[in-house]
Amino acid sequence: MPKTFNDIPLSRPDTPLLDSISQPADLRDLNAQQLEVLTDELRHFLLYSVGRTGGHFGAGLGVTELTVALHYVFNTPDDRLIWDVGHQTYPHKILTGRREQMHSMRQKDGLSGFPKRSESEYDTFGVGHSSTSISAALGMAMGSAQLGSERKTVAIMGDGAMTAGMAFEAINHAAHVDKNLLVVLNDNQMSISRNVGGLSTYFSKLWASKFYNQLRERGKKALRQMPHASAFVRRTEEYMKSMVSPATIFEELGFYYVGPIDGHDLSLLIETLANINEINGPVLLHIITHKGKGFAPAENDPVGYHALNKIEPKPTVAPAQPIQAAKPKPKYQKVFGDWLCDMAEQDNRLVGITPAMCDGSGMNEFAERFPERFEDVAIAEQHAVTLAAGMACEGSKPVVAIYSTFLQRAYDQLIHDVALQNLDVLFALDRAGLVGEDGATHAGAYDISYLRCIPNILVMAPSDENETRQLLYTGYQHNGPAAVRYPRGTGPGAVIEQEMSALPVGVGVIRREGTGVAILNFGTLLASGLEVAEQLDASVADMRFVKPIDKAMIVDLASRHQLLVTLEENSIAGGAGSAVNEFLSEQGIVMPVLHLGLPDTFVDHASHEQQLASLGLDSAGIFASISKRLELLNTAAEKNSAL
Repeated sequence: MPKTFNDIPLSRPDTPLLDSISQPADLRDLNAQQLEVLTDELRHFLLYSVGRTGGHFGAGLGVTELTVALHYVFNTPDDRLIWDVGHQTYPHKILTGRREQMHSMRQKDGLSGFPKRSESEYDTFGVGHSSTSISAALGMAMGSAQLGSERKTVAIMGDGAMTAGMAFEAINHAAHVDKNLLVVLNDNQMSISRNVGGLSTYFSKLWASKFYNQLRERGKKALRQMPHASAFVRRTEEYMKSMVSPATIFEELGFYYVGPIDGHDLSLLIETLANINEINGPVLLHIITHKGKGFAPAENDPVGYHALNKIEPKPTVAPAQPIQAAKPKPKYQKVFGDWLCDMAEQDNRLVGITPAMCDGSGMNEFAERFPERFEDVAIAEQHAVTLAAGMACEGSKPVVAIYSTFLQRAYDQLIHDVALQNLDVLFALDRAGLVGEDGATHAGAYDISYLRCIPNILVMAPSDENETRQLLYTGYQHNGPAAVRYPRGTGPGAVIEQEMSALPVGVGVIRREGTGVAILNFGTLLASGLEVAEQLDASVADMRFVKPIDKAMIVDLASRHQLLVTLEENSIAGGAGSAVNEFLSEQGIVMPVLHLGLPDTFVDHASHEQQLASLGLDSAGIFASISKRLELLNTAAEKNSAL
């Protein structure tokens, strides 16, 4: 049985066997007893490394045995392992030559928190979003078969990811093409199944054995000319398996089902995977694991230990004088969650919808206080949006809390099911803008661009916590589709007014009057914009609305300033700055406009501050960009005057 740890080590643990593993091939020289020791050392080192850097935690602990078994049985990297989402891949990274780089996890220029093809040949497919692994693995299996390769392809997917429609689309197609594909369903008991006893394990071992499968295939061949007998045998097999198997649906979908088995029994995993390796066609192995396995606090609280913050060492010397702690600023997710509860008290039509991000979106209190009006639809973004559309048709007021990057998955539904019908749905877009250590897969870099081209929709970009609350209320009062985008983490610490007021739609506000330069800010870079404005004596407008944009304010600022600067934490391409340019062109106003935002490239993981600085979106970068443009304008003016 795996060793259980109670503490996260603050110094590197002694892991002599793990230290001898430079690549998965080294695993295959170990005996069964050594593999068990290796697994304990791997889990201990994982605790230490995540404690140093922070990052996803519980999922990796739960698949430690599975990771060892997969790399032991399969000839990686030639055989392909495709991990779903990627939260669980830290043990995989440790075993594939990146052990001594784990201290750089999620840091600037360090290891990614997710599989990344450019990082290692063992990372066969880049992920970050859920439920893609079976589709990708099937594509690899088909591509390999086309080239005459006999390499194995394995997709590792959690039970939560299996709730997405994309997973079942892939399963359906896999059965149709009948390629050699293994899907490992890692059921961590948080969604669909409970643990099972010895009888199920016995049958699982039997079904995966060479004897059983040889008998099965010979029986099929012998009974090929006897359709009635063949059907009888098939039904008998299904009925026998249904007595002990919770997932006969996979057999009906065309997969050969094995399981469920104990995902922490390393020897059983190795034996089962080795036997499955001899089976042709699509196979699904169902394993039962415990998220956070091997670390007692995580086993007791798998949700709370889904991810871990960096553990800072305690100071050796106490400060001479006690320091008065500043009042902590609420996260934007808390601002949304509080507003949602307050709004629900005022309007019993309100329904809160989330695609499996209740905790991340700040909806826990709402779910507890208003359970009859809370809908968690699992990892099914498309369904979440169309569900909201259907509810709006019947007079409900749905609020869809969804990460900006996850709404990309439901873009068709947003257009055709909500906007086209002008239905009364409010979208609370969490994680808008850059997201720091989670990197490019989770960055909400495009929502302004992909939303503002859709007819009927109201798009808002608050600059602080109070404006977020008031614009959420504004969007709720609006009759039709509306979206409010706000970032991850905390804001500038604005005083939040409890009284909710609908702001005039499409109207911004001047935050500072200046001369020469006017900064048109869209979103939470306002503080940096104001800081730069003090240095340049520039005007600053908090635009608040991307669609409809404040046309009167743009005309006024253009008439009184030499240079307009648009500022947004969204892609410059098609963003709020583009909306300003489009309007100026429409009005025949010709003047210099500087666009500051996210470039036409994916932004790698680093702290949020480092990301902004690297892109010139911190105060120093904004000042430098405006100063450079002013210099160019002045030079051009001098040349013209000399003519």
